[in-house]
Amino acid sequence: MLEPVSGQIVSDKPATTACPTAADVGPLQLYGQWLASIEGQAGSVSLRFEKHPERSESVAGSVSRAEGRSLLAGDVDGGQFHLEESIDGYNISAVWSGTVVTGSCGREIRGTWRRAGSELTQAFVLRKTPGWQ
Repeated sequence: MLEPVSGQIVSDKPATTACPTAADVGPLQLYGQWLASIEGQAGSVSLRFEKHPERSESVAGSVSRAEGRSLLAGDVDGGQFHLEESIDGYNISAVWSGTVVTGSCGREIRGTWRRAGSELTQAFVLRKTPGWQ
């Protein structure tokens, strides 16, 4: 057994990271870098989520595509994921709606992406990039 440093609690049991159920995934589990594949759109899309500056139960961030960057704001509640995308920071340009995949430990979300003003939806898969808890 290791000798404790002053004030440190030492255990000989291996550390484990809890795997949240889909229903237990909250904003904290969304923080970090994600990659998205959107049906009908070429290449991967990169998303970054962080704490929303005004709403503690929400996330804010950005999405980067070859054609530019958009702002994001949204939330996850009971396994349901909702996100608004804005090209100009004022008007909603697209909406993401999905579900946290059961058994993914909150690291995969599937749903539909819809451009504002259109009824056409495109399937998406979001996957959290390795290295983010």
